[in-house]
Amino acid sequence: MKIKAVDLFCGIGGLTYGLMKAGIPVVAGIDVDGSCEYAYTANNKCQFIEKSVEDITGQEIGDLLTDADYKILVGCAPCQPFSTHSNKIKNKEASSKWNLLNEFLRIIREIVPDVVSMENVPNLSNQEIFSNFVCELESLGYTVNSSNVYCPDYGIPQKRRRLVLLASKIGEIAIIEKTHTKEEYITVKDSIGSLERLRNGQKSKTDKLHYTTRLSKINLARIKASKQNGTWLDWKDSLKLDCQRRDTGSTYRSVYGRMSWNEPSPTITTQFFNYGTGRFGHPEQNRPLTIREAAILQTFPAEYVFYRDVEKISLNGLGTHIGNAVPPDLGKIIGESILAHIEEVELSRRMDDGE
Repeated sequence: MKIKAVDLFCGIGGLTYGLMKAGIPVVAGIDVDGSCEYAYTANNKCQFIEKSVEDITGQEIGDLLTDADYKILVGCAPCQPFSTHSNKIKNKEASSKWNLLNEFLRIIREIVPDVVSMENVPNLSNQEIFSNFVCELESLGYTVNSSNVYCPDYGIPQKRRRLVLLASKIGEIAIIEKTHTKEEYITVKDSIGSLERLRNGQKSKTDKLHYTTRLSKINLARIKASKQNGTWLDWKDSLKLDCQRRDTGSTYRSVYGRMSWNEPSPTITTQFFNYGTGRFGHPEQNRPLTIREAAILQTFPAEYVFYRDVEKISLNGLGTHIGNAVPPDLGKIIGESILAHIEEVELSRRMDDGE
């Protein structure tokens, strides 16, 4: 059987890489951000198409899937419009990204792939646009399964929760069973505990991605006063920000926090290198995460190449690429789920044919 997949909103290829590790050939990735092309093609050896999903046609994607026995369309629409952080933003419908899910649906209608997968933030499942998406898939003859996945249950060392939708034209489909119990969760120490120690602002001489931003004097004092999994309530008053002294600031307790060695990390965001944006302080070294550490916690392998020119490494650029990526190991789980489904369908067909 010949399987082909196309990855919409592919970014630097986390989902593509995972699918290919599972055994699903990906023929192309599509993304509007051309800065992702080098990492995508260098690691996945497949075509990168720099184009907005709003501009690409079903015919173009269908041509990529020609002669496949099973055609697969996957994607992770940018999640900012659906995240809990965006709930404070008015007029969400005005966001250009809000409509991307409908564009995903348009392409599905135009090519009718055998299997569809979409990964996004859990909050999307509470939105009317998601309910409409599911209803439209069902009206097209798809069997739809969606679940909120807790990444540590699948061996990913990060407390990331993601909505994973799987839809099939050929039968019932679901994500594979959990691979790890709570006692087996992979921790921060398991993942990055053996990396070279760094001081505040220091760069590794052997790994260009293992370097840290330099904390200001006040932030250095704050992280020194922080405990693993603690909060700024552990600080003396002189270290607290004005907002932290107000009642309204009491709910933001993870900012300026240290991670714990003995648990999976917090969700890696695009600002993981910024100590003040979350619990991104190293468990014991007085500094924020490095790019290498975040990449490992996102399950990118050591050999994954993120840049063409070492002299032009951009912290903000790599932060965005790594933080926005689907963890490759989650992509592999999705791929294994799709393959298990196809193999079950094939087995059933052979049995029906008396083979």
